[in-house]
Amino acid sequence: MQSLKAYILFLSLTIFSGYVSAQKVLVMEIDDQIDPRMNRYTELALDKANEDSVDAVIIDMNTYGGAVNDADEIRTRFLDYEKPLYVFINKNAASAGALISIACDSIYMAQGSSIGAATVVNQTGEAAPDKYQSYMRSMMRSTAEASGRNPEIAEGMVDEKIEIDSITESGEVITFSTSEAIKYGFCEAEVEDIDGILKRVGLENAEIIRFELSGTEKIIRFFLNPFISGILILIIIGGIYFELQTPGVGFPLAASIVALTLYFVPYYLNGMAENWELIMFIIGIGLIILEFFVIPGFGIAGISGIILALGALVLIMLNNDLFDFQFVGVEKVVIAIATTLAGFTGSVILAFIGGVRLTQSKFFDRIALVSTQQRSEGYTSRFIKESMIGIKGTTFTVLRPSGKILINGKIFDAYTRGEYIGKDKKVEIIDESGTSFKVREITDNE
Repeated sequence: MQSLKAYILFLSLTIFSGYVSAQKVLVMEIDDQIDPRMNRYTELALDKANEDSVDAVIIDMNTYGGAVNDADEIRTRFLDYEKPLYVFINKNAASAGALISIACDSIYMAQGSSIGAATVVNQTGEAAPDKYQSYMRSMMRSTAEASGRNPEIAEGMVDEKIEIDSITESGEVITFSTSEAIKYGFCEAEVEDIDGILKRVGLENAEIIRFELSGTEKIIRFFLNPFISGILILIIIGGIYFELQTPGVGFPLAASIVALTLYFVPYYLNGMAENWELIMFIIGIGLIILEFFVIPGFGIAGISGIILALGALVLIMLNNDLFDFQFVGVEKVVIAIATTLAGFTGSVILAFIGGVRLTQSKFFDRIALVSTQQRSEGYTSRFIKESMIGIKGTTFTVLRPSGKILINGKIFDAYTRGEYIGKDKKVEIIDESGTSFKVREITDNE
């Protein structure tokens, strides 16, 4: 009988142990500034949590804040999450980090950590206009109310004008240390690490799933690197240039399209690129093509096209809201502009060097006739070239300074002395070099 009881007890403990060990906890890290990349990271992390049916999620946080719009999306996502959400503040939860922390069900802090200082600042570090402060105050207040915390204190983390007895004086925003946060209900307890949280909530035997980005997401982040973006810009612009110089080849255009896709898609998936920015780039390229093939000279259309195309490439890298750069750091603007200009300059250099080296390459030898066919070697020609100097014709294309001319129904390559000659203009051959002719424009009086 005793052995039967012991067996039943052992079986019960085994079943109970299996049930406990079946519990799962997902741990994600918010250890960088709050931006579109972090926004997407949290979205993917919660998707993983739902996929694995975890029992709770823990956020390991150490951030000084970031973009308000991304913080708003993250805190809304956390408030709507149905399973328990715990945050472990490991040193810092400032500004947007404080907002996100308050959206969690429970807050735990390591010794020496702090939470608060949620005043909205612009790219220079100065306080943003009151409309932004008002928006942040309302978010902090509503988030505190939703999570059962003091909304007035939450507002005081944003607005230095709010004075709360025994906590802060007017002129200072609220920032809590670990002990102060515990005292005023903005922290459940001080813990050393995540294990301390698990013990407190009864999940010490749970399986820990540490969220990491997939290989695809890591590749996407790789292409967000400014250096890689610069190389892609070089390929985009260089490919378009070479395609315009040698229409019909196809490869430069294909390379440009692939580079544009690799440039645009990662920023789009991370919420930084908008459809209108891609449209802006396409319009810019369209104007350049229009200027190159249709409109005489290089004027407003060409310059506008370059500005629109380069401007779009810059804007894609910046998390702006229809040209509102209030929360875009100066360093990010500088990096975006420098990256784009570096790519553009590189494409210009590549176009110059590539044009020279192409004629000296083995590849060029395969696609062009570089040897002279001498009569002494048995070569003959039925065409005996006569001098064309003095012959008159019309421009078949724009000469800028090179292009095509039409003489007696035949098209020839031609170039000017450096000046621009429009289409359908009368010209006269003044020199000849190989298969090309140097021409000048004929005035009406001639």
